[in-house]
Amino acid sequence: MDAAAGRLGVWTLALDAQPATRVREAAAEIEELGFGALWIGEEFGRNVLTQAGILLGATDGLVIGTGIANIFFRDPIAMAAAERSLAEAYPGRFILGLGGHRVDDRPLMYLGHRVPSGGRAVSTMGAYLDAMDAVPLQSPPPAVPSPRVLGALGPKMLNLAAEKTSGALPYLVPVAHTEDARARLGPDALLAVEQAVMLDPDPDAARDLARAHVGTYMERGVAHVKDMMRFGYTQDELSGTPADRVVDALVVGGGRGALDAIAERVRAHLDAGADHVCLQVLTAHRTTAPIAEWRELAALNPRGSDTQSATTNPR
Repeated sequence: MDAAAGRLGVWTLALDAQPATRVREAAAEIEELGFGALWIGEEFGRNVLTQAGILLGATDGLVIGTGIANIFFRDPIAMAAAERSLAEAYPGRFILGLGGHRVDDRPLMYLGHRVPSGGRAVSTMGAYLDAMDAVPLQSPPPAVPSPRVLGALGPKMLNLAAEKTSGALPYLVPVAHTEDARARLGPDALLAVEQAVMLDPDPDAARDLARAHVGTYMERGVAHVKDMMRFGYTQDELSGTPADRVVDALVVGGGRGALDAIAERVRAHLDAGADHVCLQVLTAHRTTAPIAEWRELAALNPRGSDTQSATTNPR
């Protein structure tokens, strides 16, 4: 059975800071609210694959996706073994999103431990995928392999996603990127798009938080800057303090009418070719799970009358 994430999901890092009991409760509530999928990122909290197992075990039908599992945190043998184990134990409910954070072509340093960058991003990811496929796993195979998607931004990584995986999970992208990604991936690939949203009723506070969020990504890596420039944004708008139109293209909501604005942005991504949109709620407290905001977003009726699912064909 293919993974069916529905049209709307949740993306969060906030569960990493919660005790396991609260993680299970939050996942169960997200499922009860009608969201089709829960996507979890990876920084310095729980191992994202271990966290995925906790979430799958706490829910009945919710799709769990990694957004993303960092390829520089584990070798292909470990990644492939975990992928197969989760896919076999929870048929049709796990999506492996892969990506990696690098600093140019230099090795990363985490607390004194050298994490190899592996070279250029696209060739490194391609070799990693090939290595995963070559692992002689001895655990029971899943009835249907889990879909793999790449956290792809640029044309070359999107092309690789189309060639070697089930699709892509672009992060922090404008609607124009969704249209471009669909064209590059083809009609049958899964295109799941992360969308940052604000529900703070104070428009000024929301704007400040949104600008800080966007600025962090524009400052710490060239990938997002290069990607935004593909769609007509200038270096001056992206450098330093991001311009209003950059922030507005990447974050939606805040102030009065926030929910309507978010619903409109979701429709825009779907109309541009997305199969699924996962909403990341921005708040001033990154380690606090935004339960109240998820409840408010549930008013968008993610399942609603449109029950068509975002299905994928694992490759």
